[in-house]
Amino acid sequence: MFTFFYNIFIKLYPPGAALISPFNEKARLWVKGRKNVFDKISNAVSGDASLKIWMHCSSLGEFEQGRPLLEKFRQLYPSYKLVLTFFSPSGYEVQKNSRVADYIFYLPIDSRQNAKQFVQLIHPSLVVFVKYEYWYYYLKEVNERRIPLILVSGIFFPGFSFFKWYGKLQREMLAFFTHFFVQTEDSKKLLQSINISNVTVSGDTRFDRVLEVADEVRPFPEIESFIDGKKLIVAGSTWTDDDEALDHFANTHPELRFIIAPHDISRERLEECVKLYKHSILFSEYKKTISNQPLPADINTLIIDNIGTLKFLYRYAAICYVGGGFGNNGIHNILEAAVYYKPVLFGPAFDKFYEALQLIDKGGAFDVEDAIELEDELNELLEDESLYTDACRIAGAYVKSNAGATGVILQYIQENRLLTS
Repeated sequence: MFTFFYNIFIKLYPPGAALISPFNEKARLWVKGRKNVFDKISNAVSGDASLKIWMHCSSLGEFEQGRPLLEKFRQLYPSYKLVLTFFSPSGYEVQKNSRVADYIFYLPIDSRQNAKQFVQLIHPSLVVFVKYEYWYYYLKEVNERRIPLILVSGIFFPGFSFFKWYGKLQREMLAFFTHFFVQTEDSKKLLQSINISNVTVSGDTRFDRVLEVADEVRPFPEIESFIDGKKLIVAGSTWTDDDEALDHFANTHPELRFIIAPHDISRERLEECVKLYKHSILFSEYKKTISNQPLPADINTLIIDNIGTLKFLYRYAAICYVGGGFGNNGIHNILEAAVYYKPVLFGPAFDKFYEALQLIDKGGAFDVEDAIELEDELNELLEDESLYTDACRIAGAYVKSNAGATGVILQYIQENRLLTS
């Protein structure tokens, strides 16, 4: 019965995406990217008899978690080719030309036939799924071929379907894994409650990744010119609700500088940001004008209209705000900001993000319910030097103290000879 409903879901998903694709850029890319996808995969890997490691990530955030492991695979197992797949366009479209993997594809929609065909083409020696995306037929096919299958940076909560009466199919998916590397002891206990014992608490590989990024200092002279010695607030991965909570503060504090990096950089979304922030300019426009004319006196807000810059900009901030906390999916990656020893603020939807819960408890992060509370927290951090200094210290120390998950995973792979050198 459970597979019956699952099959209905996966059959309806592609036509549903096609139906909304004329009105939704993400859906359009999802549909377009999977057109003749097996031809693309077959043409790419044809004739390549190399051993391969396959990593699957749902989206860009999961890729950032998996990336430290991919880079170590490249370093320690140079004879293996790396295959990276994405479900979402927000991951694939950003990374499709990256050199972090030898092959980068959209994952074909899950089905018995697609899973069999994909695994036959790739013929991986090791399969790595990141965090919490599970596709029944792919996992089943890998398991039946006795290919080692691991989950990294996994996290589980009591409300997940695995632990409900209706979660039989989801529990069956978990049984396909060779080993789980989870972020928390609570996740391990939840898995043990459904008789899954092949679990290691490794922590989150994102800590390793953000520390790598922090060490990669990239100069942005345009940003430094824009800041001009003033205090800067960086708001990253924002959605409309985040900007509506922050815009009044930005519009009424000309003595500060603000950088806004919206999660979606479609034309409509950028235009919305420009309207909300009354004294703003797009980064691309600012770069064109800075060489021949000064910044207009009334401009205090820079809107980033590119992908990939944000994680390097948090280091310039006095205070960071991370978006997504006013939506259903929850906050984006707060570690990208905290690694620079910066206090982090975000909206109320953070209960499924362990790092947010811990940082709030320690005093390195602050959650806000609405625009008024956001302004109060910003003012307090800007005015209370002791509070601010403590928050900075706590945020950075927290990230450093939780590094090392990548090493734990690699040690298991090496000790259990899942890959040959």
